[in-house]
Amino acid sequence: MNRLTGQCLCGLCRYTVNGLESPSIYLCHCSRCRKETGTTHGTNIFFKNAQLFWEKGVDNFTHFKLENTMKQRAFCKTCGSPLPRKENISDVVIPAGTLDNDASLLPTAHIFYSSRASWEDKLIDLKCFDELPK
Repeated sequence: MNRLTGQCLCGLCRYTVNGLESPSIYLCHCSRCRKETGTTHGTNIFFKNAQLFWEKGVDNFTHFKLENTMKQRAFCKTCGSPLPRKENISDVVIPAGTLDNDASLLPTAHIFYSSRASWEDKLIDLKCFDELPK
């Protein structure tokens, strides 16, 4: 059994996901995921045959579905953090950044890579800082 826990930024929404199978983790570079996250890509964990349990905050999340597309998201009404959602009766999608601990997870693949931001390939050569530089 694979068990993952997480919460939103403000801590009002807390969840547990239990899945029988190992999840797939995709870094999606499509323009919709970039707009949704405000970053270079969306990173989501896809569980098949999983159960989503809300430990708290079930009344504090809401959903959005982009008309005439498959794009949808769940998020906290207070802080706007993305939250897990059920894709159908037994599949769950978890925004990876909401996890309490991600140490045992490895991404499966980049998807919609040809849609990536034009400057993304230049990121490998950027300086790295452990904190905000002064």
